[in-house]
Amino acid sequence: MANFSSENALPAIANYVVHLALAAVLVVVFFVVYTRITPFDEVLLIRQGNNAAALSLGGALIGFSLTVASSIVHTSDYREFAAWAAGALVVQVLAYAVTAKLLHMSKDQIEAGNTAFGGLLGAISLSVGAINAACIA
Repeated sequence: MANFSSENALPAIANYVVHLALAAVLVVVFFVVYTRITPFDEVLLIRQGNNAAALSLGGALIGFSLTVASSIVHTSDYREFAAWAAGALVVQVLAYAVTAKLLHMSKDQIEAGNTAFGGLLGAISLSVGAINAACIA
């Protein structure tokens, strides 16, 4: 069992808070970048109950977060952590661009609520995120 004392608790708590804050900021940055590069308004569509948009965006967020989580575990400082997260952002955006090109994606498919297509986009983002996260180890 780990030895818990008040003298080593403060640095551990501070480290936790810094990582949590950085990860939250990075997820927000990813959300903003990703929703701006897609040709449809995910937030509006989700507010309207569009499951395809929710599946697509949700998969992208989780895929990105997998790499952020892995970088927290496998890096030794905050700059390295932020650099891996920035790389993950680029990889996820590229994955979306390549997928959209290869599948001849039309924004009409997401806007029409094609959940199969939204699910596929989300699954591709999850797959890319999991592979990307594993590559950090």
